[in-house]
Amino acid sequence: MTQSSRPRRPTAVRPFTGRKMAAILISFFAVVIGVNVVMARLASSTFGGVVVENSYVASQEFNGWLRQASVERSLGWSGIIARDSAGRAAITLADSNGKPIAAANVSAIAEHPLGQRPTTTLVLQETAPGAYAAPLEAGRWRLRVTVSADGRIWRTVGEVQ
Repeated sequence: MTQSSRPRRPTAVRPFTGRKMAAILISFFAVVIGVNVVMARLASSTFGGVVVENSYVASQEFNGWLRQASVERSLGWSGIIARDSAGRAAITLADSNGKPIAAANVSAIAEHPLGQRPTTTLVLQETAPGAYAAPLEAGRWRLRVTVSADGRIWRTVGEVQ
């Protein structure tokens, strides 16, 4: 007798009950809710989403910001942001002719890229003509630098590690 000609035993068919349907629904929603909780937790623990405090006010000031950026760009100033040999946050400034910008007021706001550490305000002191530095704890930081020299203001953003 071959396998295909063998009589099959009747198998017991289990009926689809309300308990099975309830288990399927509960499992489905448990997975959906679990994924949502994990995603919400990850989203709220990383980027807070706030770029400006009030988007309406920012939209009203946007054209002014563009004009400021255009004026700053026309200065032709440049800055190299890095850590100096002492581990401080440092910037080297030069004008449009490549000459060092000396006797400037240089300040910076140091932000941790992922918001893990509090924002720090720095006042950079001139260490050499056109070179400015301030102590900053180790790690990766985004610096929003503001330079005031010769009655003009110039801003730049850079990172130090």
